[in-house]
Parts: sequence; C-alpha cells; structure tokens
Amino acid sequence: MDSRVSIVKCAGYEPSLVQGAVRKAVDSLGGISIFIKPESRVLVKPNLLMAKEPEFGIDTHPEVVRALIKILKGIKCEIFVGDGPSVWGNQIENVDEVYERSGVKRVCEEEGVSLVKFDKRRWHGKFPLTTWLDNCDYLVNMPKFKTHDLTILTGAIKNLFGLVSGTYKTELHKDYFDKESFARILVDIYQEAKPALTVVDGIIAMEGDGPATSGKLRELNLLLAGADCVSLDSVMALIMGLEPFDILSTREAANRGLGTAEINSIQILGEKLEEVIAEPFLLPTTSPFKKNIPRPVINLAKKLIKYYPCVERDNCIGCAACIQACPNQAITMKNKRIVFDYSKCIACFCCQEACPASAIKVKKSVFAKIIGL
Repeated sequence: MDSRVSIVKCAGYEPSLVQGAVRKAVDSLGGISIFIKPESRVLVKPNLLMAKEPEFGIDTHPEVVRALIKILKGIKCEIFVGDGPSVWGNQIENVDEVYERSGVKRVCEEEGVSLVKFDKRRWHGKFPLTTWLDNCDYLVNMPKFKTHDLTILTGAIKNLFGLVSGTYKTELHKDYFDKESFARILVDIYQEAKPALTVVDGIIAMEGDGPATSGKLRELNLLLAGADCVSLDSVMALIMGLEPFDILSTREAANRGLGTAEINSIQILGEKLEEVIAEPFLLPTTSPFKKNIPRPVINLAKKLIKYYPCVERDNCIGCAACIQACPNQAITMKNKRIVFDYSKCIACFCCQEACPASAIKVKKSVFAKIIGL
C-alpha cells in the first residue's frame, strides 16, 4: 500500500502558484508516471457540489483542476473531466450550470479536454456508478477539503460518492441514513473505484456546517496528494484537530485493509505535518467532538444526542431545493413557508447541502443541549 502523502503550501489560486504547487505535490511522490501510464484515458473527478462561483469555496477550484490537466497532458493522456453534481440525486440544478458557474467548463474549453456527464451507469452490487469508469483507464480524484454535517469530513473517500449515478444518491441516503451505515456504503464505493491518484484542494478549505453555503471558509493554503485515500483522510483529520478514526469512513476503510490510517505508518513528504497543524477546525454543529468530552462518554450517550435540520426563515428564499433534496419526503411548503415533518426526517442533512441560501440550520435534541454539544 502506497501510504505516502505529500503536503505543499500554496498561497492562493493564481494560476502560476497553483500549477507550481500541484506539480511539486505530484513530483514529490515520484511524478505522474508513477500513477498514470502515458497516453492513457483518464477520468478527472473534482468535487462540483453546486452551481456556485469559485469564490464561494464550495467546489474544487478550477485552477487546481487546470494544473492537474496540464500535468496529464504532459504525458499525452486523453482527459475527461466530470462529476455527478446534486448529491441529493434529483437534478435540482442543471449540470451545465454547475459546470459553467464553477469555472470548470471554461478550463476544459481552454485546455481542450472533454467535459462529460455521468448520465450512463453500470451496477456494482448495491449501487450504480458512472460508465466513465469503464471507459477510462484511470481515475484521478480531486476533492475539496471541507467539513460535512453528516460525515464530519468530506475528503478523499467521500468525494467518490459523486460517481453514483443520478437519483440513486437519494436512494442510498434513504437506505443507509445512519452515520455508520453511510460510512460503510462510502467505503463500498471506494473499494469498487479506487483512484490512481488523489489531489486535495485545501488552499481555501471549509469549516463549520459544511459542505455548502452554511460552512465557513478558512485560508489553509495547502494542497495534499497521494494514492491512498485512507492516508489522505487521516492526515486531513489531524490537520482539523481530530483523530483519524473519528472519521467513520476512515475507520471502516482501514479495518477492511483498504489503506493506512496509523500516522506513524504514513510517510509525509513536503511540509512537516506538525508545522501545518494550526488552530483546530470549527467542527459541524452535529459533531460530537466539539467539546472535550471523553469519547467513551459520547459513545454511551450517542443515542440521546440527536440533531435535525430546521429553517432560518430570514434566509429562506423559497426555492424549494430542500424539498426536492429530501430523500424521505419530510419537507413541504405550506403558506409559502418550509415545514419539516420530523417523524419522517432521517437527519441526513441533504436539505442543508442543497440549500443555496444558507437557510438550513441545525436543531439539537434536549440532551445534546444539556451536555453542551
């Protein structure tokens, strides 16, 4: 298992800075040809969650995508760029608009590479994945370093959820709605579609109630790269101020032998890990690790610690994105106001992820309030 992780500083998204930093991150691992055979067909999968401009910090920045494209062009690869936006499954947003506003369409046009849609699928056990995995020799994973109200971290493993085709994302959220089950299905996907290389955009990261408009941007000024998604997610957890196994998908993947989570077994290249760990990330409201409460206590009390979405009416624009996003049809519009049916709510927070106006917030159970979580 190649458990090396390179960490490179990058002060901003100016093209020359990004291209130099991405190349340094890849070269420190041995160069692109270690991972990708020249003249291959390569699928590049950024994290394109919603139709927002790069300054919102929600999607993988287009200049990071461009830098990787240039490296692949240097070994004469045929490159295809794509993602399955709308994590909630329904095509709430037009994919073309996501590609356009994220800046990725412009980069693909300027670099002369194909921008593709994940509109065809092939079943892999419990889920269908885009057939572009079959049409290409290699997958390159390009996540954005963000927090997530359901999974705490959305990083190398979580980004692969976008390979699931169309409305089946909604079905998976519905069928595997508790955190442990959802972590297992994420690792199932990782086991089916292991990337040859992953490059993480952490120049501007996101903390708080990520991964969309409710999160807060944070200047991290880092790029990470490696082949082992478990090692990458472990390093990201440490940078956040957490332990690797606090991330359930990391624990599950490591327990299956799909990667290395033990930090002493991960070779860090480039920047020293201890020198890039600053103030701990502001964690999602739903995270049990926000306070210095012993983990055994949290594990005993977790059945009483509940979180649910609610609407902040001053921010709500009445777009109904949350209604379309809900996998269990727990949200309706009554008298032009969003209403939650908590008897149906599975607390997957797809509604918060879909909201373009930061109007979905987190409601705590009484016990969570009592113990200060």
